[in-house]
Amino acid sequence: MLLIAGQFDLSVGSGVAFVALVLALTIDSLGVLPASVLAMLVGVGIGLINGFLVTRIGVNALITTLGTLAIFRGLTQSIGGGRNIPIANFDWAIWRPFLNIPLSALVFLLVAIMVGIVLKRSVFGRSIYAIGANENAARLVGIRTKGVVFAGFLLSGAFIGLGGLISASQLGSTSGTTGLGLELAVVTAVILGGTSLKGGTGTMLGTVIGLLIVGVLNNGLTLMNVNSSWQQAATGLLLILAVSFDQLRQRLVGRR
Repeated sequence: MLLIAGQFDLSVGSGVAFVALVLALTIDSLGVLPASVLAMLVGVGIGLINGFLVTRIGVNALITTLGTLAIFRGLTQSIGGGRNIPIANFDWAIWRPFLNIPLSALVFLLVAIMVGIVLKRSVFGRSIYAIGANENAARLVGIRTKGVVFAGFLLSGAFIGLGGLISASQLGSTSGTTGLGLELAVVTAVILGGTSLKGGTGTMLGTVIGLLIVGVLNNGLTLMNVNSSWQQAATGLLLILAVSFDQLRQRLVGRR
C-alpha cells in the first residue's frame, strides 16, 4: 500500500526482529497473550514513528525508514546481546488446522484478501492510488493526503508486528539476524508484482505472485545448496531486473 502511495518502508526487517525480541523477553513474565499484544503494539509504534516523521516533520520516507531500520536493528542486537533467544510454547504458526496447511499461510491468505478488498473497494484504497498517481491533484480534490499516508504507515507497522509474531512462532527463537535482508525481498516482490516505484499502480494479486516468485527462487537455491550470500546476490539481481522492467514499461506507456 505504501509503494502504491509513492512511499517506502525499509524498516520491515529490523522491525520484525525487534518485535520478536520484545515477545521473547516478555512472554515468560507476562504470558503468551499479553506479550503478543505488547509485541503487536510495538510494531504499530514503529509504523507510528515512521508516519509521524514522514507526514508531520516532512522527512523523506526513504531516509526515515533507513534510519529506523538502523535504529531497531541496533536495538535488537544491543538488547538481545547478539545471542539466540528461545521462545517456548509459541508454535501456533506451524499448526495445520485445515487441509494440512500451516496456520501462518492461512493468516497470510486472509490478510492478502483483506488488503485486496480495501485497495479496490474502499475510499481509503482509492485515495492511496490517487496519492501515488498525483499527490497535489489528490490534495486539491479534497483527499487528506497526510492522513491517508500516516494510516498507511500505521498499517505497515501492524503488519510488521504480525510478521514478527509469525517469525518467532515458526523459528521458535529470535536473534539479532532475524529478518535480515527482508526489506530487500519485500521491495523486490512488490515491484515484480507490477507496482511502480513512482506509485499509482499495483495490485494485491500481483504482489502475491511476486512473493511466490521470490519464495520459489530462494527455496530453489536452498535445495541446490547455494550459499546464502549468493542467494542474497540473486535477490538483488532480481530487484534490478524488476526495476529495469518497470522503467521500460513506463517509457513505452509514455510514448503511447
